[in-house]
Amino acid sequence: MKDITKYYLNKDILFKDIEEVSPKELKSRKKIKIFVATSTNKDYYAIFIVDSKSRFIRKNAEDLMQMEALLAQYKEHNFKKKELIISSPLCSKAKKLLEENKWRVRVDFM
Repeated sequence: MKDITKYYLNKDILFKDIEEVSPKELKSRKKIKIFVATSTNKDYYAIFIVDSKSRFIRKNAEDLMQMEALLAQYKEHNFKKKELIISSPLCSKAKKLLEENKWRVRVDFM
């Protein structure tokens, strides 16, 4: 959690509250880190961190969007900012799909 706080602080985004949500709470077995955060500007963030060796493809993007819907239902809140932080190779179609659905994709984590 310290890494993600430091990462966003370098981008001039300061969180006043950040909480990690286990994928098991969303009834998922995916190896992914999920954070729910509130910035000082009162923007609500849903942050998904994917770190895998295989390429992140369009099917993964669709699964991620479903997981975000489950997270919104679980937290009973629609998130204004949805972000994917990824360190594995990313398919251009997956990136385009996420950006069309108002996601922000960051590939420069660590």
